[in-house]
Amino acid sequence: MAVSSTKSFEIKATPEQVMAAIAAVDRLPDWSSTHKKVVIESTYPDGRPHRVRMTVSVIGLTDEQVVDYTWDGDRSMSWTLVESTQQNQQDGAYTLTPSGGATTVDFSLTIDPKIPLPGFLVRRAEKTAIETAGKGLTKFVEENFR
Repeated sequence: MAVSSTKSFEIKATPEQVMAAIAAVDRLPDWSSTHKKVVIESTYPDGRPHRVRMTVSVIGLTDEQVVDYTWDGDRSMSWTLVESTQQNQQDGAYTLTPSGGATTVDFSLTIDPKIPLPGFLVRRAEKTAIETAGKGLTKFVEENFR
């Protein structure tokens, strides 16, 4: 059963600063407690990550994932799951919009676990991801990219 969520939040930084933080994929474990290990396997000519292998642990499940990233300048970044030990599908995106002296971040995530899980566990994992995207990324940007 695929589950989708969205969240909008504001970060007191420019879109360029926020995207620089998002592009620092190798530092995901610094601000996302679910990300245990991140290895960038390939990059685009501009140096931004293309294919990334990661170990993620949430709600007691550990997942080995490979995702492909797509970038649209400092406007948006999206990713698609290529392979996973625990998921059939995962698609996510960050879309950035200037908002005065800040940036509005729209985050979306769709996940579809391989094994049947009780709905409350799927919702808990989803909530963890959404909260991490908001609070973790905001703190990471404000402490490292402003």
